[in-house]
Amino acid sequence: MDFRTEVRAWLADHLADTPAPDPRAWERELGKAGWIGIGWPDDGETYGNRRATLPEQVVWAEEYARSTAPARMGHIGENLLAPTLITYGTEEQKRRHLPPVARGESLWCQGYSEPGAGSDLAGIRTTATPDTTTGGYTVTGQKIWTSLARDADFCFVLARTDPGSTRHHGLSFLLLEMDQPGRIEVRPIRQLTGTSEFNEVFFDGARATETVGGEGNGWQVAMGLLARERGVSTLAQQIGFAEELRRVVDAALASGAADDPVIRARLVRQWAELDTMRCHALRTLGTTGDPGAPSVAKLLWGGWHQRLGELAVEAAGEAGAVGPGPWTPDRPYEIDPAQHLFLFSRADTIYGGSDEIQRNIIAERVLGLPREPR
Repeated sequence: MDFRTEVRAWLADHLADTPAPDPRAWERELGKAGWIGIGWPDDGETYGNRRATLPEQVVWAEEYARSTAPARMGHIGENLLAPTLITYGTEEQKRRHLPPVARGESLWCQGYSEPGAGSDLAGIRTTATPDTTTGGYTVTGQKIWTSLARDADFCFVLARTDPGSTRHHGLSFLLLEMDQPGRIEVRPIRQLTGTSEFNEVFFDGARATETVGGEGNGWQVAMGLLARERGVSTLAQQIGFAEELRRVVDAALASGAADDPVIRARLVRQWAELDTMRCHALRTLGTTGDPGAPSVAKLLWGGWHQRLGELAVEAAGEAGAVGPGPWTPDRPYEIDPAQHLFLFSRADTIYGGSDEIQRNIIAERVLGLPREPR
């Protein structure tokens, strides 16, 4: 049995004729079968992964995206924290944190963005002071746009450990448990879609037990982590984009919007740009050391997805302007998938680093242009 057939068979067997699995239980099911961390660069025994080849990792990502499997809750721990620990963490930290992630037992969230700083990651105001009784740190401050914060067991936090430092100096990459009543408060953020995928997180004397990469080296670790927000996961994302594009095309044909030559031209352009992004992702897969690659990828897919959201409501015709159900006091409005795509994608050019920040990174680190005045 080849790898793709094995993946399809496993997913079909575990998803067929069953209700949508509980997200946390599903993570444990994936872990039990060895599907978490299949691309981690270790010996395959210490941390419990399969040591899949790069093509096999692509196959897994593609088949998962095509299946009816639920959205992953463990992707932050698997795809961001784990590779960062493997690169910068101690052996003790790897042994402590990687096996639970591989088993699907521990969920992580990312404490980077802060109010008032926008996408300026160097504008960190959250502070961490040494705790002489525990050997860790006491963390005070606020993070925002924190995905999965309500469900996460742990958080990796970028905090200022040198009180006299500015910008990217004096930062540390800290690990802490989220279950700290009275010290950590999580508040959901209601969005345009009516849902709350993101959260505010308030730290009031929270205890962080570990630092990764050493005190004061948080910027280097944080940049190393951000460089991993591409690669195989980008290809899986593009599978989802292709499905969304198919639905928009179907809607345009059904509503008659496809008769408009301008709409047809825009649909064709969306298809061509998505195919170009896939070719670019395949070409750069596995490459390292390009400081502009993550920013280029973010600029490409953020704008593309936002334009697709605009097309989605236009393709629906008049139906794009009204909701699928009546207004009720307990739910002021309902939206259909096309409207959700339109509203949610408005944030695509902001979260994960705004377009302005990405262009600055390319200008300064790739083209060698002068730094933006501050």
